[in-house]
Amino acid sequence: MVGAGPGGSSAAIHLARAGLDVIVLEKADFPREKVCGDGLTPRAVKELAYLGLDKALPTAVRTKGLRIHVGRRDYLLEWPTLDSFPNVGIVCRRSILDQYLAEEAVRSGAQVLTGTSVATPILSSRGRITGVTCKDGRTFSAPVIVEASGNSARLAVAMGLHRMTDRPMGVAVRTYFRSPHHDEEWLDSWLELWDGKPGRSHLLPGYGWSFPMGDGTCNVGLGLPDAYRFRDVDYKDMMRRWLATMPPQWGFTENNQTEVIRSAALPMGFNRKPTVLGSLMLVGDAAGAINSFNGEGVSYAMESGRWAAEAITAAKALGFHTRKADQELMTYSTRMTDEWGSYFWAGNLFSRLISHPAVMKVAAHYGLPIPFVRQLTHRMLAHLWDGDSHDVYDRILNTLTRLAPVA
Repeated sequence: MVGAGPGGSSAAIHLARAGLDVIVLEKADFPREKVCGDGLTPRAVKELAYLGLDKALPTAVRTKGLRIHVGRRDYLLEWPTLDSFPNVGIVCRRSILDQYLAEEAVRSGAQVLTGTSVATPILSSRGRITGVTCKDGRTFSAPVIVEASGNSARLAVAMGLHRMTDRPMGVAVRTYFRSPHHDEEWLDSWLELWDGKPGRSHLLPGYGWSFPMGDGTCNVGLGLPDAYRFRDVDYKDMMRRWLATMPPQWGFTENNQTEVIRSAALPMGFNRKPTVLGSLMLVGDAAGAINSFNGEGVSYAMESGRWAAEAITAAKALGFHTRKADQELMTYSTRMTDEWGSYFWAGNLFSRLISHPAVMKVAAHYGLPIPFVRQLTHRMLAHLWDGDSHDVYDRILNTLTRLAPVA
């Protein structure tokens, strides 16, 4: 296992609990920061529940849903009540979440080696990956290597799996502010970003957010949906210009800022394929498994980590490196496409559309005031509906994803 983020640790926990020997190689030492909104939707809470950790996570704030700001109007959208997902979200710092999951992997029986940076793959005479060499010279071998190292995906690149530039690459920019809104029960999102007086200046691409940390601060950030269109943009300056337009009651001022502004790339919509290459499996961000609608990655990392673990466990029972075992590993790739392919295709289209600020403005002002459209959009963007079509929203979203091509 390369990488001890949510995807790598999720896979490690499931594998270790199934009785497999697991070594996780993590280049950083915990606790470590990750540029992220820190907000977990019910999809991620469901994955924590699979691990029995949804109520055990320390210092987590529970959320009811999303509060959307459009001009002078606010809309409260509760997490839907569904059979497939809980109706609660969580906000937790990634430095806490990632360390907790890595520690749970150890408690489950995995070995986690921090400060261990992987350099290159070890290949057999047939070009199949059989292990890795680290920067300190150590080598590790395994019948299956899971790459969960995030956007860099060093092993995948070394094996010739490069990013697909026809898929969107988002950008997240965030910092923390002391704010009186730190203990609220809603995730806040702004769909109009101005670089000056609202309505009298320029609209910026993307969306803004503020997530309550419960410790006196809010995680405040800016999401840019398609970095390829704005590769020459100074993202941090863009965020400062937006923050300067915020009402003073939010407290997003320089005096209240507690950390520097950081940014990171978001590989979205399956921008690296295939997800299985011989004995190499790609999980989470390494596979580009980030939701192009909203930039969420933690839930997809954990979910893909669980699926990878299930395929590996089944392959072990068949005998690694046999034809049947290799076919079993490939079921992971098929499952990724079957479960998310159409949704990610639609998200990729959506991200290109909203990279035009005028499109976002029209959709927000004329679509969201309609309650039905608002609820449908909320479920679509959050990827939350039941596959059994219990209501009209389920039926519409299931039909749309069945008709859409796959990413």
